[in-house]
Amino acid sequence: MKQNNIENVLKNHPLIPVVTIHSEDEIDPIISTLKSRNVNCIEVTLRTDFAFEALQIIKDRYSDSITLGVGTVISTDQIDKLAAIGVDFIVSPGLTSKLYHHFMASSIPFIPGVASPSEIIQAIELGCDMLKFFPANLFGGINALKTYGNVFPQVKFCPTGGVSESTFEDYLALNNVISVGGSWMMK
Repeated sequence: MKQNNIENVLKNHPLIPVVTIHSEDEIDPIISTLKSRNVNCIEVTLRTDFAFEALQIIKDRYSDSITLGVGTVISTDQIDKLAAIGVDFIVSPGLTSKLYHHFMASSIPFIPGVASPSEIIQAIELGCDMLKFFPANLFGGINALKTYGNVFPQVKFCPTGGVSESTFEDYLALNNVISVGGSWMMK
């Protein structure tokens, strides 16, 4: 299955809240807020020292009701730790051949990040057709994705980075966008 069946995760979760967690006391309120908005998915970034602990707590408390994703994954060591925790999907800001093979071996659904045509072509050559467009706001946003839709019709994107409450529906309206990620949902 392509990218360990990431398509199934993205189809079921068109909105993916991106959250950075600094301490345990933030977790329950975050999950409560998401559930109150009928959002049953979260992408926790690996941008704090507490991130791996937060992932384990969420997995232990909410695995029956929250699809647990992890963002900012940039190393094979991180992938190994995430496999041990049993996360539901992985998001990376980029892609290398080494990371691709490690993602595949982990069996965890994953979506790598791209910004440029060369990066998209490299991802396609590795067998990826579901890609994070990141950071969307810095690399042309909706207009870039419209162009990429013509140039790379086989690719579906999940734009993140600068997607907001006022723009997410415009992104989702594009034929080549399967889901969107962002932090606006928690504000």
